[in-house]
Amino acid sequence: MSVIAWTLILASFIISFAGLLYPVIPASLFVFLGFIIYGLFFTFGDLPWWFWAAEVLFLILLFGADFLANAVGVKRFGGSKAGMWGSTVGLIVGPFVIPVAGILAGPFIGAVAAELIFNRMPPGRALKSGIGSLVGFLTSVAAKASIQLVMIILFLIVIP
Repeated sequence: MSVIAWTLILASFIISFAGLLYPVIPASLFVFLGFIIYGLFFTFGDLPWWFWAAEVLFLILLFGADFLANAVGVKRFGGSKAGMWGSTVGLIVGPFVIPVAGILAGPFIGAVAAELIFNRMPPGRALKSGIGSLVGFLTSVAAKASIQLVMIILFLIVIP
């Protein structure tokens, strides 16, 4: 039974990292799913209250890192709120429209299109905003991967 439990836990952690590249997969929830599976198969008693408090703080940090990296990336490269929203829409739609490459092309195209349509930016400046969305996305993926890794390491340290 423990082999099944650890297989499910490991699978949920792996899916959480896949969620970094495919935003339709709620990455952070899969990390928590691994913790819940552990508690259901073994015992929640191994996971003290401070562990849950720390993990919730990391979860808040994950959401903040995602939003902040995208916002800073677009803003730093001269983009606007429209560019940020376009980037977000492109991030969600891109992988479905352009498999594999859509994860990078989607935010770029979304930011550029939003800047051109809603702000009537010159094409050069809109392209710069698109590059900012890519930088923001890649920064966000790196930050979230690091945070998720810390969450999982904390889990592995806490369990007996």
